[in-house]
Amino acid sequence: MEIKRKCISCGEIKLRDKLIKITKDCHSGNIVVQPDNKTFGRSAYLCYNQTCINTVIKKGVNKLLKANISREDLKGLLDGQFKS
Repeated sequence: MEIKRKCISCGEIKLRDKLIKITKDCHSGNIVVQPDNKTFGRSAYLCYNQTCINTVIKKGVNKLLKANISREDLKGLLDGQFKS
């Protein structure tokens, strides 16, 4: 069975592999974009679509995850670093 998740921006349900995963690590409290399987914590999923990325940045992904996303990861999202 394929695992599906919902984009926090557009609300579209897609396969988990087709979304960017953003996780607040429960041990360190740091935000990790595209974490490995050993990173646990509060997660959100986001389309690779630049419109969804911009919308979430404006809405405040920090508020959704209850943590601050680093400038490097934010810049990476804006630059399209995390492509499928």
